[in-house]
Amino acid sequence: MIQMLASRNWWVFLLRGVIALLFGLLAFLVPTITLASLILVFAAYAFVEGIFAVGAGLGAPGGTRWWIVIGGILAILIGILTFLNPGATALVLVIYIGALWIVRGIAEVVTAITLRKMIEGEWLYILIGVVSVLVGLYLIVFPGDGAIALLWLIGFYAIFAGIMYLAMAFRLRSIGSPGASPA
Repeated sequence: MIQMLASRNWWVFLLRGVIALLFGLLAFLVPTITLASLILVFAAYAFVEGIFAVGAGLGAPGGTRWWIVIGGILAILIGILTFLNPGATALVLVIYIGALWIVRGIAEVVTAITLRKMIEGEWLYILIGVVSVLVGLYLIVFPGDGAIALLWLIGFYAIFAGIMYLAMAFRLRSIGSPGASPA
């Protein structure tokens, strides 16, 4: 039953695949427009989600839930600030990711050194940590380039996902074709 339902809806996977491929290609062909679009979608999401959070907090059963209201107000403010200065939002996000990778890299190096007597090949873990620190530093020192690099990573993923969705769509379509043998 599920197989028949999925094979009838093969076109949903086809549509997802085409959209993912187009998005992935746009990430490479016009990265600045794609990044700006993503940031504006985030701004709209934060603003609308904030309004709903304030409403939920004020109308909560048993009285106002102030933490929800405060979180909603912050989301609205972040949405507005992002609309007003989308470039700063992208750069701050890249800097946060860079800081995370530096902290994680240092933790990996320290862990590898600590476990040196218990594991073999700790140099691999140290190498991972050092690379994480270096990439994190690069993102902090050159956040504009880092934003484009992250967008390209998203683009690669979108293209890969698009190809997989297309393959799945054609597989489902062939399953639902008359005369096709059930998988």
